[in-house]
Amino acid sequence: MDTATKTSTKTYQMYIDGKFVESATGKLFPVYDPSTEEVIAECPAGNAADVDRAVAAARTAFDDGPWNATTAQERGRVLFRIAEKIRQHTAELAEIECRNSGKPIVEAEYDIADCATCFEYYGGLATKITGQVNPVPDNAVSLSLKEPIGVAGQIIPWNYPLAMAAWKLAPAIAAGCTVVIKPAEQTPLTLLELAKHFEEVGLPNGVVNVVTGYGEEAGAPIVAHKDVDKIAFTGSGSVGKLIMREASATLKRVSLELGGKSPNIFFADADFEAAIDGALFGVFINQGEVCSAGSRILVERPIYKKFVEAMTEKAKKIKLGAPLDRDTKMGPLVSKDQYERVREYQEIGKKEAKVASGGNRPSGFAKGYYVEPTIFYDVDNSARIAREEIFGPVASVIPFDNEADGLKIANDTPFGLAAAVWTRDIFKAFRMVKKIRAGIVWVNHMQPTYYEAPWGGYKQSGFGRELGPWGVEEYLETKQVHINLSEQPIGWY
Repeated sequence: MDTATKTSTKTYQMYIDGKFVESATGKLFPVYDPSTEEVIAECPAGNAADVDRAVAAARTAFDDGPWNATTAQERGRVLFRIAEKIRQHTAELAEIECRNSGKPIVEAEYDIADCATCFEYYGGLATKITGQVNPVPDNAVSLSLKEPIGVAGQIIPWNYPLAMAAWKLAPAIAAGCTVVIKPAEQTPLTLLELAKHFEEVGLPNGVVNVVTGYGEEAGAPIVAHKDVDKIAFTGSGSVGKLIMREASATLKRVSLELGGKSPNIFFADADFEAAIDGALFGVFINQGEVCSAGSRILVERPIYKKFVEAMTEKAKKIKLGAPLDRDTKMGPLVSKDQYERVREYQEIGKKEAKVASGGNRPSGFAKGYYVEPTIFYDVDNSARIAREEIFGPVASVIPFDNEADGLKIANDTPFGLAAAVWTRDIFKAFRMVKKIRAGIVWVNHMQPTYYEAPWGGYKQSGFGRELGPWGVEEYLETKQVHINLSEQPIGWY
């Protein structure tokens, strides 16, 4: 039963230089609840003029404001205070995230609480950013200093709206950077809600600026801006390639976390029940709108038939429903565009492989961008549903013969974000771990993510790393300092 309630439309403003302001044009764009297809908010449609204002504020805060004199201890305290605000408002932020993105409320609550943990992690790391003394063969002291890179432009995806913002904001603040951040036009609300607390937690004006709008109008000017020193982007490979080309004009530092077609590999000796749960969770969590989704499920032939049957039986029990219903396991996709994209791939899959379950729009939903969790089997790795990122609840089950065959299929992809290996044989597990070309490899699990560990991909899944100390390094420059201790002249002439 649909338990969603209607919410009156709320009008937001963007956040620039410590103030909530309208866009330069005064134009707004609608933000939807994907479970009802109703407009729940309107946000400013930013453009290059708004980006200019935001970048100018960030530049001033970095070059001339109090931020560049702020100590690492104070930056850490700011991050801890942001975390505390998130914890105080978890229920409110989770409900907004749930309504705006379509993800189930239980998942939204976890995501929001996890955002607080992210800010806390970097609050502690802020005072651990150190340089080093370099041993040199001279009467001198050589130092390597770590300094903030400057103004960071950050472009956030819609699948984990506040979490992906936290992954970028927290290390940038810890490093001492200032930020111009653009949330996805589909899901800007929780970041704007968090911005209401920036002044009270002690962020000086201009340190964090939130510009809302569409990618072509608000995102592209951030990438092209001459006073932006670094771009961090999470999203599609096609947009990532555009960002690389545009950023090359000003030789900005760029980090990209792009798509994936991650193999979830199951050997015959795996714990069978755990493996079935891991296969379903790996591809259907968050409606399959996950960059690291295990959407290619590789199963060794001795257990292949049994595996497909067991997956199919359990998939039928996944409860689709209103995101605010606490029993819901899968909500709607984020938008009409994404719904149509996934439905198209479901139809493509019906021509390329066999349908074990799903493949259609579920019955019982008059409105909302719902699709059935779908399992295709006997999929060839050359099929489109096995090679292209669908970003929805669509699994491709592929049989393999042995370890070498499984490895070959796993690596036969232009992507390299993540992979998982399920086996009781530790030797086999580590052989696979060493040879899989991916930035993240899980063994007997899929999707656990820790702030202490690096996140990022190989190949067309991007470059650079988020989380852990690797995440803060993306916002730092390294400066060499030479101090001559000799009183003798150089003696050049």
